Amino acid sequence: MSARDLISGEAELDSQEEDDSFDEDTGEVRHKSNGVNGINGRIEDSSEEEDDDDDEEAAAAIRKDFIVEDDEEPEERERRRREKKKRRREEREEEEAGLDEEDLDLIGEANPDFERRAPNEPKLKRLKRGHKEDRDGPRPRGVDNIFDSEEEDEEDYRNQRQSHRADPRNLQDEFADFIEEDFDDRDGAPDDDDADVARPTGRTYTGIKDATGLDEAALEDMKEAFGEGDEYDWALNIQDQEEEGEQGATELEDPDAVAKGLELKDVFEPSQLAEKLLTDEDNEIRAVDVPERFQLARKPYKGLVLTDEQLKEEGIWISDLIWNRKGLAPALKEPFRKAVAKILEFMVCDEYEVPFIFQHRKDYLIHSERTPVAPDPSNPGAPDFVITAERLLNQTELWRISELDLKFRALVEKRNALSETYKKLQDLAHFEDSVFEEMLPKAAMMEELQDVQDHLYFQHASIFADLAAINASSNSNGTHRRPGSSKALFERIRNSRVYGLVRAFGITADAFAQNALKEGRRQYTEDPTERPDDLADSEGIMDPPDYTTGAQCLKAAKAMFAEEIFLSPKMRKVMRLAYYEDGVIECFRTDKGLRRIDEHHPYYDFKYLRNQQVRDFAHQPDLFLRMIRAEEEGLVEIKIRMQNAESFRKKLYSEIESDNFSEIADAWNRERRESLDMALLKLDRLMARGVKENLRSEFEDQIANRCREEFSKRLDQAPYKPKGMQLGTVPRVLALSNGSGAFGREPVCWAWVEEDSRVLENGKFTDLFLGDPERGQEDGADVNALIKLVERRKPDVIGLSGYSADTRKLYKLLEEIIERKDLRGATYEDEDGIERSDKLDLVIVNDEVARLYQTSQRAALEHPGFAPLTKYCVGLAKYLQSPLKEYAALSKDVISITLDPAQSYVPQEKIFKYLETALVDMVNLVGVEINDAVTDWYEANLLPYVSGLGPRKAQQLLKVVNLNGGAIASRAELVGDADQQRVGAVGPRVWANCASFLYMEFDSSDQDADYLDGTRIHPEDYELGRKMAADALELDEEDIEAETRENGAGAIVRKLMRDDQQEKVNDLILEEYAEQLEKSFNQKKRATLETIRMELQTPYEELRDNFTLLSSEEIFTMFTGETRDSLYEGMVVPVSIKKVGEDFIEARMDCGIEGTVPATEISNRPGIPPRQLFQQFQTVQAKVMYLNRKTLAAGFSLREEDLRNPTRKENDRMPGDWDDAQERADKESMKEKNDVSGRTQRVIKHPLFKPFNSAQAQEFLGSQARGDVVIRPSSKGVDHLAVTWKVSDNVYQHIDVLELDKSSQFSSGGTLKIGGRYSYSDLDELIVNHVKAMAKKVDEMMLHEKYQNGSKAETERWLSTYTEANPKRSVYAFCIDPKHPGYFLLCFKAGQHAQLQSWPVKVAPKAFELQKTQYADMKALCNGFKLLFLTMQSGKRR
Repeated sequence: MSARDLISGEAELDSQEEDDSFDEDTGEVRHKSNGVNGINGRIEDSSEEEDDDDDEEAAAAIRKDFIVEDDEEPEERERRRREKKKRRREEREEEEAGLDEEDLDLIGEANPDFERRAPNEPKLKRLKRGHKEDRDGPRPRGVDNIFDSEEEDEEDYRNQRQSHRADPRNLQDEFADFIEEDFDDRDGAPDDDDADVARPTGRTYTGIKDATGLDEAALEDMKEAFGEGDEYDWALNIQDQEEEGEQGATELEDPDAVAKGLELKDVFEPSQLAEKLLTDEDNEIRAVDVPERFQLARKPYKGLVLTDEQLKEEGIWISDLIWNRKGLAPALKEPFRKAVAKILEFMVCDEYEVPFIFQHRKDYLIHSERTPVAPDPSNPGAPDFVITAERLLNQTELWRISELDLKFRALVEKRNALSETYKKLQDLAHFEDSVFEEMLPKAAMMEELQDVQDHLYFQHASIFADLAAINASSNSNGTHRRPGSSKALFERIRNSRVYGLVRAFGITADAFAQNALKEGRRQYTEDPTERPDDLADSEGIMDPPDYTTGAQCLKAAKAMFAEEIFLSPKMRKVMRLAYYEDGVIECFRTDKGLRRIDEHHPYYDFKYLRNQQVRDFAHQPDLFLRMIRAEEEGLVEIKIRMQNAESFRKKLYSEIESDNFSEIADAWNRERRESLDMALLKLDRLMARGVKENLRSEFEDQIANRCREEFSKRLDQAPYKPKGMQLGTVPRVLALSNGSGAFGREPVCWAWVEEDSRVLENGKFTDLFLGDPERGQEDGADVNALIKLVERRKPDVIGLSGYSADTRKLYKLLEEIIERKDLRGATYEDEDGIERSDKLDLVIVNDEVARLYQTSQRAALEHPGFAPLTKYCVGLAKYLQSPLKEYAALSKDVISITLDPAQSYVPQEKIFKYLETALVDMVNLVGVEINDAVTDWYEANLLPYVSGLGPRKAQQLLKVVNLNGGAIASRAELVGDADQQRVGAVGPRVWANCASFLYMEFDSSDQDADYLDGTRIHPEDYELGRKMAADALELDEEDIEAETRENGAGAIVRKLMRDDQQEKVNDLILEEYAEQLEKSFNQKKRATLETIRMELQTPYEELRDNFTLLSSEEIFTMFTGETRDSLYEGMVVPVSIKKVGEDFIEARMDCGIEGTVPATEISNRPGIPPRQLFQQFQTVQAKVMYLNRKTLAAGFSLREEDLRNPTRKENDRMPGDWDDAQERADKESMKEKNDVSGRTQRVIKHPLFKPFNSAQAQEFLGSQARGDVVIRPSSKGVDHLAVTWKVSDNVYQHIDVLELDKSSQFSSGGTLKIGGRYSYSDLDELIVNHVKAMAKKVDEMMLHEKYQNGSKAETERWLSTYTEANPKRSVYAFCIDPKHPGYFLLCFKAGQHAQLQSWPVKVAPKAFELQKTQYADMKALCNGFKLLFLTMQSGKRR
């Protein structure tokens, strides 16, 4: 490799083989048009290319009857060609004004550097600008200049390129501008004249500064932020070439690209298209008229079509799985089965989603019966019967049926594949397997199908080998597999004479398993006439050369018989049933767990857990999942065994032994028992593994469902209801927060949000406190500002929240201000029509969404100039206005919300799938105003959750509505209208799913408007609604016909509204309607008719519950992060002393709760002043004596006897559930180790000090931010401290601090030294100037464009892919070194065939260290690396 490879601009003369570009984000190759240098890809300094251009233009001119002058300059031809191209581009821009702007908007969003257009700008403004790099300047960074700094400007690039070509050997000139020096103003900046000589001036732009009114620095910042609009110029060049191709031009750079046209995948990387849902697969989902969620869920089974028999079988299969959990009366089992079968018909045949079924087919979810009643003489008109109704299925169970339908499809697909394989084997070998044919139809679970498959492959391994030889290709589902070596061994036994000894056992494995399963007639065991060893020694059994002795034969026969038992599907069924009925789960700590899991560890409650039956975990699934997590961390080992294994084994012995009494029978029974023991050993391992995985999956589903239920409660909240308003009215909100700041010292941010979610005002209160008139103390200046704000804006409610316990103090202050200043909300009319106003409502708001919102991209786009805490206030206000919309706007970030303590033990994908179903349920309950969704993206966030839709179909729907004019007048327009030239937004099937959940406001002034389009009534039931309206108005057929003929189909309902006669529908007897419909049309519509009656009176009535105020317990957890399990009375916790008085101490816990230590609880040594024992800011251990969760106050004790006796939570354990002996032995062992080490527990007066070991420090910092610190005792003695800080996720550096100049053994040193190199006077200086300084360097590294957020292997893979795409180029990148915290790796590859290398980069305070040389910043580090590499290369050449 030469130095040329390191210089920007080299490899410009690459051949066509290097014309592939490389995406630095994904490491993928992108094929670009041929020729990448110069203007439009041509090489400007190649004389041969100029000659070719001359010849091509001359030929083109001759064809057009023009005479070409020989003396015409190439520059003139190039100028004319550019002018023509410019004219064509301007014409195309005018034509593209009518293009589909939605698609182009999506194109822009896919590129993170793409500037968001202003509302009045053309959507392709950025896309249509020329690509400056492709025209005049350096190309986007390739691998040949990857070692160069990105800050080199275009003039450097062109100057270097020309000089390199002139003299490639001139290394001095080559590196003249290689290093980017940062000059200090005081240290002699280079002379301007010298700079002009060194760097020739390139193209200059005039007038930009004057036009924008910005200075050069601001312009530079603007360019860095928004780019120069040239990102897509290369793609536009292809479009130019395509036009040239149409006009017969010959200057085509890539004919293939022109011929096929420009597509999205030619412009964007696959990952970008997938992120924006623009792949071919996404487009197919949009086009197919099937609900999107169905398409995605059934994708693995796309080619599977269930037969009528399979559908019937599925109904029984699913109903059996759900029935046991229902707890319904036995008499309802058959109606329940019919209901499940009907639901499956709706889902599978009609392709209706759960919300549609729940809303419009709810009659099939209810079982009603008529019970005759005795006649009542006093009431002759009383009915002869009473109708009793029982709900069979709820909405959650409908989702469960949908999930089980997928599992059944997987079952059927595997069963079909096995059946097909069996037929192929039969065609080849003409045999029958009775076990397979019997067990395949009975297999009801995937495990049982796997048992059948294992049996088939074991019994017929030789036929499979023959089939593989005939047809080498295996089918896609992997059922054709080659037998392993163990199978080959057993196949040799089966084909040898030794198998006769297996038959001599007198019973087959299947017959024995049938006996154990208690199915059919008992199969008896027959004994041979010879002893096992004598028969094994006979010539009819021995089969040289493999089996030459009787012992070998007997051993092989027992192994074969044991394997047949092990692979018997019936035997596995026996074992599986036994394990689930009598299985016992036990937990054993490992050596690692012995040290890590102490009494305060969250895993301690199962460290010595024993004898837990499988069914015991059904009510505590989180316990089992925590055990699984601990096992994955290597802290415990979970063992599953049979509770009564010996008695179970003896029962099996009785099923396999013969009943004969003889020496021969005893000998054979002994061999049978040994074979069975061998099989049971393998079966135990298989069953334990299977039970563990099944329980894990089942319990994950339970936790996910608990999260769904909790999420549903949070979604089921209407907007906060202003006083005097109807439920569903959106309030005007004033939101305040002090964040995590100390109350009274940090400002309080506020935001005013109108009911339409516009933020009209925001600000800060810095002087907000109430004075004391009695003492002459005036109110803070901002109290009056708050009063004026409230009087001016008239909010309906004040929302409040924060990150700390100090927020409770702000709440009390605001509560007192409202009371003392008599602040009132907006006026309203009461029931008597009198205007009145009440005291202003003050609400503590759930801030889980606001915390995510304040740092989200959404907040940055909506309010770019707001402070994070102000955005947080906006999030609080929007939550009060619509919790549903706020949760929906989170999209996949919703999984960041904690809904269950065990949520972290469940895969995030599964959690999101369950939470999405809750969103779908609630969005379809509330409905979406489609015209609002078209104009308001906040409302549009709900569309993907509408029945039948999804993210892709929602995009398509909005796009088509905009094409059709931007508004929908009726639901029918969604499927298109050929007469009015309206394109269909959805297909008929999707429309049937979504129609009733998309509504539009009824406009009584529009004669074509249909009132029913604004209700929950489905279009399929419009006729029922009109019929009910006509009956309520008591219109006869002639009146109905006349009204309809004159005013359209919706005239009857409009008349009902116009006459204000809606309440008349309550007089209708819907029971008769329902009976008539069921009798005439076989449709159950009783519940549907009730819905129609409600909607005719109140369309889309608010059905959600009132806004839920937080309980004291929830507020406690939100402000402190603690729960009843993590903080309780009697617990010993670290506290920081705030104030030491004469007879009391004020202290504060890490969670922010403050409390006092009374004089009696300070010490057990009376008479000693507290100031002699404790000091301010000292961190000590304290026992929580009382805890007020409402006021967030506590009382502590520092007495030694209290600290020695903390309250421990009592666990209700049965005798035998806990291994007390092992626990005592482990405690003694750990105590001996501690006594030997002789370590003394230290306490340092610093808020960051924690009495942790290294593992506890890492666990504590796990949820903290990068750069956070813990100071802790050191294992090296009392003259050392350890500082642990978080470098990155799961990367922590432990720094050893040597303490010098100590006044006592327990005091902190006056001088703190690190590594013998750095000295600090106190811990605060060490934290700021050492740890925080290194953290800043880590941030600088990880934010640099050369940093790869992956492992070393992933980074090296990226480098290799890069150089494979660009063989003559070199590339480097940085990545973190998790094995050596505080270090990064500089990985580089100097060409395709060069060796991958890596150098360590050490992070030091205020510097990076590479090869024992320190560099101040990343620019210097990169340049230093290039010089070091150049020096190394030069040394190799010498």
